[in-house]
Amino acid sequence: MSPKPISEDRGSPNLRHTPLQIIHIVGNFLRIWSIYSMYRYLTQTGASVVLFIFSCLVPSSIIFLLLQKPWKGRPLSNTQVVPSVINGAITALYFILWGKGLKSCGPLRAILAEYSGAVLGVLSAVLYGRRGHVWKKVGGLIAVLASFYFLSQGWALATDSVDSEVQTEQVLGMSQMTVPILAGILSALRRVIARRVSLKNQLKRRLHAITIASATCFLFPVAMWDLIIGSSESSVELPFSAWAFLSTILFGIILIFYVDSIAEEKLHMVFSSPRHLMAAGGCIIVMEIVYKMDFSLAGFIICSSILGFGIYEATALERGRKDSFQKPDVSNGMLDDELEMSSLPT
Repeated sequence: MSPKPISEDRGSPNLRHTPLQIIHIVGNFLRIWSIYSMYRYLTQTGASVVLFIFSCLVPSSIIFLLLQKPWKGRPLSNTQVVPSVINGAITALYFILWGKGLKSCGPLRAILAEYSGAVLGVLSAVLYGRRGHVWKKVGGLIAVLASFYFLSQGWALATDSVDSEVQTEQVLGMSQMTVPILAGILSALRRVIARRVSLKNQLKRRLHAITIASATCFLFPVAMWDLIIGSSESSVELPFSAWAFLSTILFGIILIFYVDSIAEEKLHMVFSSPRHLMAAGGCIIVMEIVYKMDFSLAGFIICSSILGFGIYEATALERGRKDSFQKPDVSNGMLDDELEMSSLPT
């Protein structure tokens, strides 16, 4: 046999993965577009974050239930349903914190703060990992925190830009960045629970429908309380933006779940990874320019590069383990799940 067919076989997987990579980039672009639309709507109208998210979760949960039909097929055990319901409570809390962080910190900071899930990986390395890798992971954690500190100090902002259409984002403190960072950690935690409960991809989708429905139920009393308090304080009727709601439902919650699932299953690319951050960073640059935000390209590249380096160092052990297998199993072990983590918010 000549070596030429072998080299072609080796190169063919990259060609087969190219359409999937394009789908992944387009899906993330649409999701980030929906985030900027949501941010503009919330800041211009002063609408309640909780009510907006609840209004988007209700139709999203119905669509997920109709698509996945968790009541059909092989019956789900209590050991699968109960953690999924609990995961719904975590998801509801994540959406609240993430929405609050988006409104107060802006879309750029809120999106990058979602990658704070690497903190869980560092914690697991300290508790269960080998000592030789702990310091590398701690160094990665320091780099991640440093990037968030620089973002909070306005490194990604062009402070002399006062003519932007959208409200100029101000310099914040780390205390205000804590909200989206906590949301990112909760996002990583809910992905870990989802992976450990569901061993098969189809089962994962069925349980995700239960999780979103559960999150909607947990968010219902909070949304009703917010509605009562808001209606008593102000009688002004807020304008309705069809694009903000539809884009959040279709792209920010539904589509991004399937896109991330494809990327994880076929491309072995999970959320908290440098490759995922690179794709999101390109989309952020486009949206910052299109929406004429207070944006510094050089500062953003510096902050995102430090963040990517921190994630790279924090996931060094897991990459080494995955490279030793031709087909990595993302459901084996908590370390693999925690350090290279999803989801919009999904």
